[in-house]
Amino acid sequence: MVNSKVIFRNIKLMFIGLIIGLVNGLFGSGGGTVAVLAMVLLLKEDEHAAHATAISIILPLTLLSAYFYMRGGYIKWGLAVNVMLGGSLGGYIGAKMLNFCPAHILRKIFAVFMLLAGIKLVLA
Repeated sequence: MVNSKVIFRNIKLMFIGLIIGLVNGLFGSGGGTVAVLAMVLLLKEDEHAAHATAISIILPLTLLSAYFYMRGGYIKWGLAVNVMLGGSLGGYIGAKMLNFCPAHILRKIFAVFMLLAGIKLVLA
């Protein structure tokens, strides 16, 4: 017999995934942010696990979204390739830094980043 708590958790996880996918597909970014917030606030995962897991969640979603954006002719490849090169280096450095950053500091950095991004969007 399947435990009702397991069923409820799986439904909750799929709903969170649906929201993450919608945000990522609609805006081209932000799904990882939603993933981190959902894992920390709703699922009570620790900061490091949430950030690392968000990356693995976003990869297939981003590839799928990129495919549809590519089919629509929206991708500027010269821009994308150059930013990918710098982004790859930044991703490597950031992943290494995650190992050394205490959870309470990581949480504060993430909160400041979110606050600044929100202010920028509201004022733009």
